[in-house]
Amino acid sequence: MKVSLNWVKQFTEVQLTVEELVEKMGAQLGAVEEVIDIGKKYQGIVVAKVVSCRKHPNADKLKVCLIDDSKVTKDVKREKNNYVEVVCGAPNVAEGMLVAWLPPGVTVPSTHDKDPLILEAREIRGVVSNGMLASAHELAISDDHSGILELNPFDAKPGDDFAKTYKLDDYIIDIENKMFTHRPDLFGVLGVAREIAGITGQKFKSPDWCTREVKWHKPKTPLPLVVKNELPDLVPRFMAVAVRVKHNGSSPLWLQTYLARVGLRPINMLVDITNYLMMLTAQPLHAYDYDKVAKLSQGDTPTLVVRHPKLKESLVLLNGKTLQPNPKTIMIATDKVSIGIGGVMGGRETEVDENTTIAILECANFDMYTIRRTAMAHGLFTDAVTRFNKGQSPLQNDKVLGYALALLEQLEVGTWASEVIDDKGKIRHPVPVHVTAEFINSRLGLKLDIKEITTLLVNVEFGVAMNGPNLVVTPPFWRTDIEIQEDVVEEVGRLYGYDNVPLELPKRNLKPAARNPLLEIKSRIRENLAAAGANELLTYSFVHGNLLKKARQDSKDSYQISNALSPDLQYYRQTLTPSLLDKVHPNIKAGYDEFAIFEIGKTHNKIHGLDAEKVPGELEVVALIYAKNRGGSQAAYYTARKYLDYLAGRFGFMLSYEPIDKGPGFPVTQPFDPMRSATVSIKENGVQLGIVGEYHPDVSNSFKLPAFAAGFEISTGYLLDAVQSSRESPYVEISRFPKVTQDISLRVSVDTPYQQLYDAIEQQVERFKPKNTMTTLIPLDIYQRKTDKTHKQVTLRLSIASYNKTLTDQEVNKLLDEVAVQAKQYLKAERI
Repeated sequence: MKVSLNWVKQFTEVQLTVEELVEKMGAQLGAVEEVIDIGKKYQGIVVAKVVSCRKHPNADKLKVCLIDDSKVTKDVKREKNNYVEVVCGAPNVAEGMLVAWLPPGVTVPSTHDKDPLILEAREIRGVVSNGMLASAHELAISDDHSGILELNPFDAKPGDDFAKTYKLDDYIIDIENKMFTHRPDLFGVLGVAREIAGITGQKFKSPDWCTREVKWHKPKTPLPLVVKNELPDLVPRFMAVAVRVKHNGSSPLWLQTYLARVGLRPINMLVDITNYLMMLTAQPLHAYDYDKVAKLSQGDTPTLVVRHPKLKESLVLLNGKTLQPNPKTIMIATDKVSIGIGGVMGGRETEVDENTTIAILECANFDMYTIRRTAMAHGLFTDAVTRFNKGQSPLQNDKVLGYALALLEQLEVGTWASEVIDDKGKIRHPVPVHVTAEFINSRLGLKLDIKEITTLLVNVEFGVAMNGPNLVVTPPFWRTDIEIQEDVVEEVGRLYGYDNVPLELPKRNLKPAARNPLLEIKSRIRENLAAAGANELLTYSFVHGNLLKKARQDSKDSYQISNALSPDLQYYRQTLTPSLLDKVHPNIKAGYDEFAIFEIGKTHNKIHGLDAEKVPGELEVVALIYAKNRGGSQAAYYTARKYLDYLAGRFGFMLSYEPIDKGPGFPVTQPFDPMRSATVSIKENGVQLGIVGEYHPDVSNSFKLPAFAAGFEISTGYLLDAVQSSRESPYVEISRFPKVTQDISLRVSVDTPYQQLYDAIEQQVERFKPKNTMTTLIPLDIYQRKTDKTHKQVTLRLSIASYNKTLTDQEVNKLLDEVAVQAKQYLKAERI
């Protein structure tokens, strides 16, 4: 946001130096990116009068002029009567004109920031020219270089300093736009002037036209004009009025200079006045050619319709770009065709020009989010977009339009020619905020009394009244950001100055922070899985709908993000597994043939509903995937289960596994193959943790998984509950005597589940093992002969050690014999 300091000074006194003001603005208003002294461009330029103008003796297109500068310029050759001779090639130069003269030694303003051109007295076709007479283009005011710039004798006289006369001895303060994202009023000079007054302790008073109620009168013979607003929710206010144009040529020089210094190009009177008011008030306006709109309307009555675009509708914009608007764009149209994009840019077919005799002025308010989406979709980032997408107040439309009509009449551009149409929907008015001085001081660490707080707020035109101990703070209509008590606190702190807040360290209790059991258990999971060789990943909590589909999850069960960071991040993920599956193939492609990856995080899904605060419930989970590109000697399921058993063992738990069809239908089960997966629960209390297994063939194909891939996903929260409720320590004393290891192989029916066999063997080992011994039982192999389709062979490895002595092979063999007898009796298992 470029701000002219001289423009600001029209509305408030600035008693600080530029350096002091910039420092104060940076501390209390917004970050200043740059300060430009544009007065340097115009140093030495003098207002002069052409007293004579004769044809150049040696050039048909040149003229020799004598100019009167009231003898203010030193070190220049003068002719009789102290006039200065200047050669000029402009076709419009004539005797009696008041001009801007650039004497020798002065830099041409339009070249100041590029390759500076410094003038000198030089001979042109035999006549010495002392500097030059400047055009608007050479003065860096506009693009007009058709002739020299003629000054108004009511504005200046010969000998005046050109920069001071037109207030170009100015500083432009460029403030970072992002600082004002929540402050739409600060995208206008009036708003910035108000804030400068506030932070420097002055009381600001807006011009009368900005605050008083506008009273419209009906012209004697009003021109017809129709407005139809079909989008009242997106366009809460749309105002329009016809203006009979007297002339639409170049604007007054003072107006052109104010636009030029803040980066806008003067075009014509109508457009310049709308741009001037936009830079002054932060409210964009737009002008249409009345007759052009009428030709594009049905019948003879010009009609403006606010609507969404029609199918395959296109529009040629003022910048010459042709676009096909997206379906949610706000279009300004006639009752036949579109003529502009509301709040963004007008169309070329209805633009005003030097031939315009009647214009339509539009002053409207548009939904900030729709404007932002339209600008992003089409790459249109105009000055109007910059302001509308911050959320302008619709309560300013009538005041700005009223001032626009007054300016048009004051500058003799045009007169009011139709009724003012004011199409209003639901308009939000400022809501008073009740707050106490104690509330404000407690949050700022200050001791301001009610009078001081009131003064700070009244200085920037807040309404402040007392209601018992409460301050009733009513924001002005342009402060759309003030809604709650904390907003008032922030306003008081900023106006008072955060640099004035006492530097006092907060008092803290030295008592240690309370332990967070959930963080602790996550840390233990992370450490143990890393110790087992797995690598942790961190992926986005948001996923694309295609990822859910590839994992066989229904996007209807996911919460959709209404304002997604990216088109690829549309939904909250239901589980962690799809995010990890998406990383398997890229890692294999990168050359990693065998790896385990895991993630600890939160998931959300509609099946689990909302929590007590009516927000999506969060599920704390941990997921792991093991993948091997060239297969393995055993089923991938058991490798994933090995990681899970190891993790449970580190917490002192034994796990039990059940066929997946006996478990609940959680979203977590959907990526897994029900025939090669199992639900996981804690053996001691039966609490279900999640699932372990291999992936459904459709999922494997979609994610290009290797044949050897499996994983698990379990609830961190349930694991935490089990740890907190368990009274037993996971510590197991290690025997100082050597352990004995022996294998037992059993042949059972293929219909006997492995888990059933394992649990039975484990139970019998515990039953018959010698006293004071520690045992471990791990799976070693599951094998089925090609010649025997009705049986499978399961080999388990038993390790046993005594705390009292060294065990013999005979004692272990006796134990296994007893186990084998029981296995045959209950499961018909034969030892081989």
